[in-house]
Amino acid sequence: MPTTRVSRHVNAPPSAVYRALTDPEAVVRWRVPEGMSGEVHEFEAREGGHFRVSLTYDAQDEAGKSGGHTDTYHGHFARLVPDERVVEVLEFETDDPALRGAMTLTTTLVPAGSGTDVVIVHEGLPDAVSTADNETGTRMALDQLARLVEGGWRPRRP
Repeated sequence: MPTTRVSRHVNAPPSAVYRALTDPEAVVRWRVPEGMSGEVHEFEAREGGHFRVSLTYDAQDEAGKSGGHTDTYHGHFARLVPDERVVEVLEFETDDPALRGAMTLTTTLVPAGSGTDVVIVHEGLPDAVSTADNETGTRMALDQLARLVEGGWRPRRP
């Protein structure tokens, strides 16, 4: 199964980036690729905690992996190392066997000057998912993450 790796420098400290990785209000703002909207159904940011997220295409001619125009995935946080790493195990909710299977998404935060190098490795992509599309979507998400945390976003909860 394919693996993708995408990185980006963010002009914010690792602590700010980590907060955006583990806050559902932030995730729905940055993890959604352009041309889609998102909804967080469940989100427990703790090791072993579960999450469920839907991404819906704005264009009515785009088919979702979970049916209609939506990609829904669920999973759990396998590892959380504050300000350093988030490891998520997730899978699409789908009837299509070519899209099934657990994937691992590892986000590593590396201090770099006054900012952070964010590295996302996506392992176990189903063969039916284009690695080029996955990389493009991840780049879009990282650009949105950068805009969010560089813009001074702060979580509502402590």
